[in-house]
Amino acid sequence: MKSDAQIKQDILDELVFEPNIDETQIGIIVEDGVVTLSGVVNDYHKKVLANKVAKRIVGVKAVAEDIEVKYGDDFKKTDKEIAKAAVNALEWNAAIPKEKIMVFVEDGYIYLSGKVVWDYERKAAKRVIQNLLGVKGVVNNIELIPDVQPDNIEEQIIKSLERSANLEANGIRVQVDGDTVQLKGRVHSLKERELAEKAAYKGLGVRLVQNDIVVQYSPEFV
Repeated sequence: MKSDAQIKQDILDELVFEPNIDETQIGIIVEDGVVTLSGVVNDYHKKVLANKVAKRIVGVKAVAEDIEVKYGDDFKKTDKEIAKAAVNALEWNAAIPKEKIMVFVEDGYIYLSGKVVWDYERKAAKRVIQNLLGVKGVVNNIELIPDVQPDNIEEQIIKSLERSANLEANGIRVQVDGDTVQLKGRVHSLKERELAEKAAYKGLGVRLVQNDIVVQYSPEFV
């Protein structure tokens, strides 16, 4: 089993290979496979990237992120400027139904609300605005309201899991209750856990995915 010290070193080594992050700005604490990230960065994208780096390390069971974003005076933006930039970014992305999404900005934090049909639309809305200058964080409260009735969801999801080359589907169980899906079982990394949830949201009629999959490290997957 990987020690906490090994996990910490693996995260540090991975951060070194990220040209957009200064690894010396990121504090890392690991306890029983649970990683806590801290520090101060000058760009929200760096905060998101540090979180992604930690999640893809084998042995990490969960990530608690406490990184603060502070922009220099030359890069600060007012909430009004951020809101206008966010609306423009949404309008220029063809994958996002901009007329169904509302933007609210307070102290550099963007709050998204509204209703969309597909999970990829919800995720795309967050993705296109999180790199805007002046943004400190994004809270995605967009609801998923499918426009089709649930039908054979369990079968759809199981087949989607099996098609994923980066996912060991045998350890995952799928339970469906109407338009809600519950995932259970064990995987070997947080990345696999996220891939399973992404696959579940591909089911036609799925409104909510409850991801109860546990990350269990296995030496054979080093």
